[in-house]
Amino acid sequence: MPIYEYAASTDQTCTTCRGGFERLQKLSDAPVSACPDCGAPVRRVIGVPQVVAGQAHVLRESHVAKHGFTQYRRVGKGLYEKTAGKGPDMISGD
Repeated sequence: MPIYEYAASTDQTCTTCRGGFERLQKLSDAPVSACPDCGAPVRRVIGVPQVVAGQAHVLRESHVAKHGFTQYRRVGKGLYEKTAGKGPDMISGD
């Protein structure tokens, strides 16, 4: 379920909608039209997407097998050695 951001449409706001607020909603849910606290009209705004930076998205070797993957590392030209998971211990391009 996506998290939608909402901002006040008028100057008559409360502390909740003045700075904007977020709602976790299903895609099929209707957009929120009023602030839940003061009833002021609100509009959905486009937020900044979440971007994974660095190596945070890479699975560690200790978790690869747990998630059902096999990981190999290159040890020579056309030769790979298994580091985690199920499968043959060595893979050769020959």
